[in-house]
Amino acid sequence: MDLELAGKVAIVTGGSRGVGKAIALELAREGVDVVICGRSRDTLEASAKEVAGATGRRIVAVPADTTNREAVEQMVKETVASLGRVDILVNNASTPGGLVQGPLAEASDELLMEDVNTKVIGYFRCAKAVEPHMRQQHWGRIINIGGLSGRQSGNISGLRNAAIAHLTKTLSDQLGPQGITVNLVHPGTTRTERTGPTYAERARREGVTVEEIERRAAQNIAIRRIVDAKEIGYVVCFLASPKATAITGEVIAAGGGSQRAVFQ
Repeated sequence: MDLELAGKVAIVTGGSRGVGKAIALELAREGVDVVICGRSRDTLEASAKEVAGATGRRIVAVPADTTNREAVEQMVKETVASLGRVDILVNNASTPGGLVQGPLAEASDELLMEDVNTKVIGYFRCAKAVEPHMRQQHWGRIINIGGLSGRQSGNISGLRNAAIAHLTKTLSDQLGPQGITVNLVHPGTTRTERTGPTYAERARREGVTVEEIERRAAQNIAIRRIVDAKEIGYVVCFLASPKATAITGEVIAAGGGSQRAVFQ
């Protein structure tokens, strides 16, 4: 299927590694020129060079901190200056897993505020900065990435992912008349360049094989394996395409069937 993405321009926040980098790579493979942003210039530039070399597309590294409004606005200005337009925003910048994972007695309100500022308000800042450009061309795609912890209890930082669901639906209502769709993708346990060393260290501590650690991680996933980051990229590419015009305000789980609820 031709996703009709050739020539589009995307911004992927948190795009220098992990799920964000995988998304940037898959978008570029579909013919999209991509700005990747993050806080580390060296990591961004190395990833931009790698993705550009693999795809032949223009990949621009723009250091930006999404907790800062001026930095976000500058990121969008640099995107337009470098690539001429902005069609797609993938909001992905966050601390993986969140900063507040322990019990209430040990939870830090400062760290929780940092989580919300980065992921919820950061996503809001980015959406607000790209909206005028998308509105002018009467076409745009905003895809938010938020973990499955937003659908279940157990992790206080998971509230940021629940909040993004509300933000996604609200923005879809507001921006739909302008030809802009807004959707949310919930990854579950996902294989990235970080998981290999993590599982290897866990296997060493427990005296088992890496395969055993992965088997345990996948035992509650319907497809009985860990989803690869590139598969999140496939979902995002479809949602970013003209083929997905009928989908907006939706929350799509991409965790391989790791949730048991019927209605979510």
